[in-house]
This record gives sequence, C-alpha cells and structure tokens, in this order.
Amino acid sequence: MIITRVPFRVSFCGGGSDLPAFYEKEAGCVISTTIKKYMYITIHKNFFSDQIVLKYSQTEKVDDVDKIEHKIFKQCLKDFKMTGVEISSVADIPSGTGLGSSSSFTVALLDLLHAYNGEFRSKHELAKEACNIEINELKKPIGKQDQYAAAFGGLNYYEFLPNGEVNVEPIIMKEESYKKLEKNLLMFYIGAEHQASVILSEQSKNLGSADKFEAQKKMCAITRELKKEFQNNNVDALGRCLHENWLLKKSLASGISNPLIDEVYEKAINAGALGGKLLGAGGAGFMLFYVPEVKQESVRKALSDLREMEFEMDNSGASIIHFDR
Repeated sequence: MIITRVPFRVSFCGGGSDLPAFYEKEAGCVISTTIKKYMYITIHKNFFSDQIVLKYSQTEKVDDVDKIEHKIFKQCLKDFKMTGVEISSVADIPSGTGLGSSSSFTVALLDLLHAYNGEFRSKHELAKEACNIEINELKKPIGKQDQYAAAFGGLNYYEFLPNGEVNVEPIIMKEESYKKLEKNLLMFYIGAEHQASVILSEQSKNLGSADKFEAQKKMCAITRELKKEFQNNNVDALGRCLHENWLLKKSLASGISNPLIDEVYEKAINAGALGGKLLGAGGAGFMLFYVPEVKQESVRKALSDLREMEFEMDNSGASIIHFDR
C-alpha cells in the first residue's frame, strides 16, 4: 500500500492572474500558504487484475477505465494505462469550499500513481502535470496557482509568465514573523459549496474588458507590495493588502460575492479585522481575516453564528507518507 498526502491552500493576494486570459498578456503573481489540512489518497493492488475500485464520496467498481464517472480519476488512470488497483481518497475538508481541493486531489493522485509505478517526480513536475490534466485534458477554465501550492507547500510567491512557465519563490521571514502571521489569521466557514469553474469562466471572459484587466493588474501590484512587506517582516501589512485585494476581486465577476458574504465581511471589519477575503473563486466556503490578537475575541463574537476553523501553516507540500512494497 502507498499513501500520499497533499495540503490545501489559502490564497492571500493576486488570485485570477494565474488565468491564461491574464498571464499570456502580462505576468501574473499570487501569494499563498498551505495549511495543515490535507487530502489523503491510498492505493493497493486489487485481487482482480482486470478491475478498478475507487472510493471517494461514492464507490465505483468498473472493468473498463472508460466507465469511470469521476473525471480526474478517469483521465489519470487512462493516461497511466492502469488497471487492477483499488484507490481510496479522504480529506480533512469538504470540496468546493475555496481551499483548492480539486487540485490537491489531482496532485496527490499523480504522486500516488507515479510511486506505484516506481517513478519519482519532483514537486515542479507534479504541479506541471496536474495543470496539464486539469486545464488541457479536462478543459477546466481554471488557473495554475492551486496545483503549484499543493505540490510545493509553504508560504510562497508564485509568478505566472506569458510563456506558460511558473516561478516559485519562498517567502523568507524571521521565525517570529511566521508565528505572528499564523496567530493573526482567523478563518470562518460560511457554508455551501461553490462552482469555481462557472465563476472563473466569467472572470476569464471579463478580463477581455479594459477595466477588469486593469483591476487584475492592480491586484498583482498589491501582491508584489505584500511580498516586499513580508520580506521586511511587516506582517501587519497583510491586513491592508487583503482589504484592497478583496475590493478589487469583487469587481471581477458577479458570483464572487453576495449579500451574506458582504455582511460577514462588514461585521468582521467593524469588530477589528484589518482585512479579509473569501477564499477560492467565490460565492461560498471559507472567509479569511487578518486580525490583531487584541481584537480577535471581538471578531469571534461578531461572527459567533459561523464555525471557526483553527489551522496551522504547512511547509511539506506533496508527500509520500507510507510506502509498503
């Protein structure tokens, strides 16, 4: 049996600039961190060599890869020409909540299948392969930040170049700055699941207009500014950058925010949060806020009807956590 573990990600600034509608014209950039909430996938040999068993939110048992309903499983197993296996997945957090679960699943599955074949793949190779599966083969209208965050792990600055390449640069700070950042981030679950592909399709289309493209450029400028502030150990700058980024992000597509999200955001800001955002493409899932420690109980009280999710930052990325030959 082999078990892979891949983290979920929390994106701070720059989301949307990883879409080809933007970065093919001008380099995009994102800052994100992974957290200690994970996707786990296991594989072992099936007793029947012509059978594939898949266990996720449902169970599939097929004798032909073309009969698989789960699109990512189907595409990956077809690409690997693999049969006679049983694969199971389990996650710490539900899908569709804005933490990049789909790409974490794809990276974990690719790492697993390569390991099963006795092959090593670097984090960069895993991320690039996951992008190819999701964007080129499955034709999802998504960007590249989630795949790279899942593969690399940690707090990083990602740059998306017009030639399709992706640069990954770790954010280097003092240890006390990392701890302060972790301590001052609060996350709340507002419920429901979003359809990221629908929102991102609209966002990509909207980038064809000059005002939307300019808004995305401003988000990249904020991201580059945040990188410098982090490198100077000015963690508190995240509050302002999150706020400015969120106001711009809301303008990019109609499904990003809604009255409930706006109300939650306003309550948190009035209670002492310096800034925040909805995680993921928009519409549902988790909201993240940067809150000085002295204001955190006030924010918790203001959002007492929501479930808070405590978390720590991850620095491991895609990992093989069990390999039993």
